[in-house]
Amino acid sequence: MTDTPGSKSSNASNQMWGGRFAAGPDAIMEAINASIGFDKRMAAQDIAGSRAHAAMLGATGILEPSDVDAIREGLLTVLSEIEDGSFQFSTALEDIHMNVEARLKEIIGEPAGRLHTGRSRNDQVATDFKLWVRDQLDAAESGLVALIRALLDQAEAGADWVMPGFTHLQTAQPVTWGHHMMAYVEMFGRDLSRVRDARARMNTSPLGAAALAGTSFPIDRDMTAKALGFDAPAANSLDAVSDRDFALEFLSAASICAMHLSRFAEELVIWSSAQFRFVTLSDRFSTGSSIMPQKKNPDAAELIRAKVGRIFGANTALMMVMKGLPLTYSKDMQEDKEQVFDAADNLMLALAAMTGMVADMSANRDSLAAAAGSGFSTATDLADWLVRVLGLPFRDAHHITGTLVALAESKGCDLPDLTLDEMKSAHSGITAEVFDVLGVENSVNSRTSYGGTAPAQVRSQIARWKELVA
Repeated sequence: MTDTPGSKSSNASNQMWGGRFAAGPDAIMEAINASIGFDKRMAAQDIAGSRAHAAMLGATGILEPSDVDAIREGLLTVLSEIEDGSFQFSTALEDIHMNVEARLKEIIGEPAGRLHTGRSRNDQVATDFKLWVRDQLDAAESGLVALIRALLDQAEAGADWVMPGFTHLQTAQPVTWGHHMMAYVEMFGRDLSRVRDARARMNTSPLGAAALAGTSFPIDRDMTAKALGFDAPAANSLDAVSDRDFALEFLSAASICAMHLSRFAEELVIWSSAQFRFVTLSDRFSTGSSIMPQKKNPDAAELIRAKVGRIFGANTALMMVMKGLPLTYSKDMQEDKEQVFDAADNLMLALAAMTGMVADMSANRDSLAAAAGSGFSTATDLADWLVRVLGLPFRDAHHITGTLVALAESKGCDLPDLTLDEMKSAHSGITAEVFDVLGVENSVNSRTSYGGTAPAQVRSQIARWKELVA
């Protein structure tokens, strides 16, 4: 509900300000000043913080038990109204905090005015926002774990399926499907660690820092911190009300994760094309064409790829808001939430969509295998054999291998298709044993170094990660 100046809600706003202004703000000021259109998303966090604050005020003797009981019960009534959609939000009341408090006063009367004892909107909004961001970090953790598990299932199913590995999107060396899936497990595993790390670092409570200098009331900040699941109260009141690092860290972690999602989405777009046919995406995450009946478009992957722009933009926008602000609170900081809300929504959606695509997609083993042996993918294996068996310097081996690649290319065949005599034309010491290393299966099986693509190594990494996300 939007109220006009001079309306009942506008007068209520003046009363909330304690009579400081003789007339209500004009429509432009009301529009630029109000944040209820977006910060109502923090209603549950706001009410949780207020209930914890009220309980503490009672425990310390600052409020009478009867007032505390009325406040805490009244806040539950407000929450139920918000959840069932019957709550009437007012733009004239600016934000979620004043909307809740005004409705609480309508429900319980005078005790509602005592709720704000020992706190300010500055520490209140910082607490609400921290609680909201913490919830998003928890949701991101769950989403990342689900995606990692889906990737592990794919990796386990194809731990020994050969496919081409690429550099510059050119065929480089054979790898396994499982190894490629595990590369993304490592990426999203780092995202998971960033999310967990950010959550641990941000988990201090601003509540009780008041406007900026603390309060003269004998409050118990440890009590409210514990009640809200924080590890401790924030140690400096100035920093507590002006800190938005927790939101920036969330956006930073979200940006890196979105970048990883975008890279994977790009590969899925390429792999599902008619030219590659490496994977088949399910109908649930594809669309058709309005005029081309043969088309199956990887729209979910493409949309994930595009989401990164919005999330990067949110990160940059909040950096720009915060970069020039002196301590402590400035109204600029009201612009801290919309970007975070949008980024969180899009990150969670992208994680869910990617998890669904990975769980449903089918790797086309025959197409992967056919591509694995193309493009002279075992050339490095040939060079390694020349070094290992004939004792040649690697640079000489590299030159000899290049000569043989050129010969095969001129004949329109691959390295394993050359005759022994043709091999010997590049170096007389080459024997028939060289053909043992030129098959893609032999190539991947030989990469047994830690972190390599050999199936045994892949299965070892799968087992390690299964324990980590159990």
